[in-house]
Amino acid sequence: MAQRPGTPRLLRQINDRAALELLISRGPLTRAELGELTGLSKVTSGQLLARLETRGLVTAAGERSGGRGPNAALYGVNPSSAYVAGLEVLPDSVTAAVADIAGTVVAQVTVDPSEARDPVGIVHEAVQRACETAGIELARLRCFVIGTRGVVDPLTGDVRYSVDLPTWHVGILAGLRTLLGECVIIENDVNLAALAEQAYGAARGADDFVILWTGVGQGLGVMLGGRLHRGITGGAGEIGWLPVPGEPLPSEVTAPQTGSFQRLVGGEALRNLARSHGLATPDMGGAEVADLVRTAIDAGNEDFVEDLAGRLAVGVAAVSVVLDPGLVVLSGDVGRAGGAHLAERVEEAVARVCPSRPTVLATRVEGNPVLMGAIVAALDQAREEVFSDTV
Repeated sequence: MAQRPGTPRLLRQINDRAALELLISRGPLTRAELGELTGLSKVTSGQLLARLETRGLVTAAGERSGGRGPNAALYGVNPSSAYVAGLEVLPDSVTAAVADIAGTVVAQVTVDPSEARDPVGIVHEAVQRACETAGIELARLRCFVIGTRGVVDPLTGDVRYSVDLPTWHVGILAGLRTLLGECVIIENDVNLAALAEQAYGAARGADDFVILWTGVGQGLGVMLGGRLHRGITGGAGEIGWLPVPGEPLPSEVTAPQTGSFQRLVGGEALRNLARSHGLATPDMGGAEVADLVRTAIDAGNEDFVEDLAGRLAVGVAAVSVVLDPGLVVLSGDVGRAGGAHLAERVEEAVARVCPSRPTVLATRVEGNPVLMGAIVAALDQAREEVFSDTV
């Protein structure tokens, strides 16, 4: 049998990639530890580290005591070998964060969208400011991932529509790529929150789960087989439109507040629910509704909590009988405010109406889940490029 040309090179690439992933996930390692984890000999692992060090991807990271013998050198991924940017775009703010290839956020800034006339301009401005804060050149960013409200077409990558962001439309992605480079990705914000939950939160390591986002709007992030499920048109997860018995069907699909599930668990619905349980409810937006949920739990108003859990359980049960994800994570303003207490009540309510009983947990992601998910997605893309080009 003829030897396949390039096979030694391919094996080196595979070994290099495996070593870099281990150095990311397990922290600094000695040559012996890396050899043991990869199954490579000391000589081969030494050659591998030398090759990666020459390419600027690996650097010395201290020493580890070896008992009686000399200390062993530790090696880690060079964090400054590449950078990425993640952004969250909201109607009243755009937040950009820059992270190194190891995943450490080195800068974060928030800008006012009114400072630029168009989405391309405001994204560019936010990224530039973040890079200036981090002290790096914009050209060193390998990938940009932008989280937005609305539906993103999975075929074109463009925003199909976003009620809250009317200036984000078809053609924005092309403009961003012209200015920033080809590795610009626009993604639905709840999908990015699901990535953050899988990497850092309640769904860490899970391949099948959904994240129910409740707040100003309602959304669902669906992870099946370790991959985001977006649907043919990108509309998977628009749970605010879920038909609900007893609630009117939408009168106009361009008016998201008319969705049946939105009517059941949206801000106005929760304010009315709070009033019915004797809670003071000034005219409040999404974040204030979250404060109301937190206050009700702190005050021990279990009637309110049970009614809220029953409403959320309608959506969770509908998803569970179709997808049977096994795990549902409550996120968004309301899910975060309700915490473990609300999650437990939702799990109990779902069990009463659903033949499959999913585990329901509150989000465990610290900080901004959309921004963190954007960084996770950007790092996946950047590492694929950087870690695959070592030979």
